[in-house]
Amino acid sequence: MVTLAMLAACGLAPGNALAFEIFGMTFFGKAEDKAADVIDPVNYTLTLETGTEDDELKTAIQQGSALFTDQEKPVSGALGLAVKARDDRDRILAALYENARYGGLVSITLNGTNIDDLPPDPVFSAGQPVAVDVNVDPGPAFTLGRIELQGDAANLQAADFGLVEGGPAGSATIIAATDKMIVALKEEGRPLARLASRDVIADHETGKINLVINASGGPVADTGEVTVSGAKDVDPGFVEDYSRLNGGKPYSPEDLKKAAERLRRLGVFSSVVVREADALAPDGTIPLTIEVAEGKQRYFGVGAQISSLDGVGLQGYWGHRNLLGKAESLRIEGSVARLGETGDYRNLDYSSAILFSKPGAFGPLTTFNASLTASYLHPDSYEAATFTAGSGVSYELTEQDTLSGGGEISWTDTQDAYGHNRYLISALPLAWQRDASDDKLNPTKGYRTTLAAKPSYDFYGKTFFSSFEGSVSAYQSMGANDGVILAGKLAAGTLFGVTNLDDIPATRRFYAGGGGSVRGFSYQEISPRNRAGEALGGRSYAFGSVEARIAINETFGIVPFVDAANVATGTIPDFKDIRIGAGIGIRYATPFGPLRLDVAMPVNRYKDGSRFGIYAGIGQSF
Repeated sequence: MVTLAMLAACGLAPGNALAFEIFGMTFFGKAEDKAADVIDPVNYTLTLETGTEDDELKTAIQQGSALFTDQEKPVSGALGLAVKARDDRDRILAALYENARYGGLVSITLNGTNIDDLPPDPVFSAGQPVAVDVNVDPGPAFTLGRIELQGDAANLQAADFGLVEGGPAGSATIIAATDKMIVALKEEGRPLARLASRDVIADHETGKINLVINASGGPVADTGEVTVSGAKDVDPGFVEDYSRLNGGKPYSPEDLKKAAERLRRLGVFSSVVVREADALAPDGTIPLTIEVAEGKQRYFGVGAQISSLDGVGLQGYWGHRNLLGKAESLRIEGSVARLGETGDYRNLDYSSAILFSKPGAFGPLTTFNASLTASYLHPDSYEAATFTAGSGVSYELTEQDTLSGGGEISWTDTQDAYGHNRYLISALPLAWQRDASDDKLNPTKGYRTTLAAKPSYDFYGKTFFSSFEGSVSAYQSMGANDGVILAGKLAAGTLFGVTNLDDIPATRRFYAGGGGSVRGFSYQEISPRNRAGEALGGRSYAFGSVEARIAINETFGIVPFVDAANVATGTIPDFKDIRIGAGIGIRYATPFGPLRLDVAMPVNRYKDGSRFGIYAGIGQSF
């Protein structure tokens, strides 16, 4: 199976341009000619001598030089080039300091004249690129010498912050260590902790950096009054309650950080910053201000898929992120699939949904969810028309644990290997989730686990059945700079409570295969089958997957993987028919998570089954 996907999402606001750019490519418009916007453009040719064979230092110097990174772009006027060159000297020196080269020298000439000897308003030959020569003498690398902590920092241990005699002395290392010391003082409940002074003294004779850091911790305080600024359409009182920054609690910078992250996850704010006041209130507490900037509240999106097996699929959705003023979200979506694969509109796949969510519905730890969904689907195993209404509440037990429960009722009309059947089912879905990973879309360490149960009753068949499912995913980084991430997932499920498999709707039976399961097989291809080769679905399954996520550079990575699953008619997997898929994927890093493209083949395919599959998406496969 070959599947290609395209998705575009836009906020609704007056005056939006039709042209947009993704990964440097402009769609539905013309890319702007930025060079045409430069007044009195002056071009230059650059010669940069880094003075080192150390690749890491050479790269740091090149990345620190705007003349190097912008050499294909013209500069505005001769004076603009001179200013850029002077600024470049400071930038390169800063790059040298970051690499502990405190004795470095940087010389820059324009057409053979040192930038310090240029007139106030230099003039260069018209029409000719200016010859820019940058010569760097990095000098020797310095190491840390004497380290002295003064004031309230005297109670800290410099080694705990990466500062040791004879250790790295780069400016970035020193600054980061100082910032961590201030955080450590704040974690003692002292919101007014400040850096009093930081003296960095280079001894060029010994090649040592002597360091004196003086910090003031200030008094211990509780949190006080919380105010909200920047909220316009979102209720400020809701923002304060949902932040959980209650007055009277001991001050904690970690609580401030979590509050900001929690508010960002609502999706209604483009930025969230929590700030402490510069002084304590008369009652000895520290006032806090939550500064928010609201993003676009309405949005829409469209998407398309092209599959060699399933034809063309189209999707669309519209949403509102702040429906009633307290970050309530409403989303309406619909899709149609199998266009071109069948000429009969009755054999197309249709789905639609209305989704509503209200955070903080019964206190800041709860979220109320409700949905209405309808679908008319024709996978290879069955055809089914389903209408479902449901609602529930999720409760945040801890920062990592969430408990959810609710109720739903669904009507389903199916046609499969067991014939034509109808079901009217009420269910009580329950779930517990723990996310102890370090990233939602691209985890490098930790684990995730879920447990779910769904007791159900069919009013037509007067039968009771329940499903139970569980999964665990684990991640472990290896190598320098987390260059290799080993990832694994195990999952299992069972259905019991009825004697005959056809008492369970085909939509509730278990299948495997596809991009979210065993790659290389088509969607729901893995299933027990009758003598005619028709897929029946199963009462139980077991699934496993392992991946090695290998970074090639900061942007690209490759991922070899193996997936396997067993689906059985009994309530316990029998492992008699284990289907395995293997392949390799490419990952492209973006600010919103890695783009994923996987190619897989079945190791033991079905007769006349899929020979390979290509899958694309955002985020890792699990």
